[in-house]
Amino acid sequence: MTQTITAMIETHPTEIRYDKQLLEDCLAACVECAQACSSCAEACLSERDVDPLRKCVRANLDCVDVCTTTARVLTRHTGYVAPLTRLVLEACLEACRACADECSAHADMHKHCEVCAGACRRCAEACEKLLASFT
Repeated sequence: MTQTITAMIETHPTEIRYDKQLLEDCLAACVECAQACSSCAEACLSERDVDPLRKCVRANLDCVDVCTTTARVLTRHTGYVAPLTRLVLEACLEACRACADECSAHADMHKHCEVCAGACRRCAEACEKLLASFT
């Protein structure tokens, strides 16, 4: 996956206005996080006692949507709109933090929540680093 992300960044004819490595890391983290959250939500729904996991499923699904949208926005460089990119990254950072917190609350009972929380934390960190690089 990262190989394709790198190739697309390197071959894009438009100037990319931020650190390409941080962009690549953030894109990969968003895709990974969306997949982990989608899988975690499905796993939560497969547990015997779903009731305590309802908020976790919601956090997972919100995070999937925000991470997917963030990856799409970060992939577009033509007509770059800095304020929008910043807001989308900030939303992703918050969604990932919220999901990581919620999944962590269930990690002792459900290994899939522990795995998902880790992916969310990595994505939040990647978003934070990319945001910090903006001038």
